[in-house]
Amino acid sequence: MAQAYDEDLDCEGLLCPLPVLRARKRLAGLAPGAVLRVTATDPMAAIDLPHFCAEAGHAFLGAERDGAVTRYLIRRS
Repeated sequence: MAQAYDEDLDCEGLLCPLPVLRARKRLAGLAPGAVLRVTATDPMAAIDLPHFCAEAGHAFLGAERDGAVTRYLIRRS
């Protein structure tokens, strides 16, 4: 996933629901169309972040796993 992003949010070591709560807070401060990269180790983030995006109207752009870490890209609506 070589897509550019505007902000980076490190949620490594945090468990559900903290990655989603922190992503929501960070996205609220971004301009519409900005891309947030969330880095997380909690396997539930793979379910929670896309679900959050669908509920909030943000675009879930995808995920890339690298060992225990997964990086998610979200475009703010």
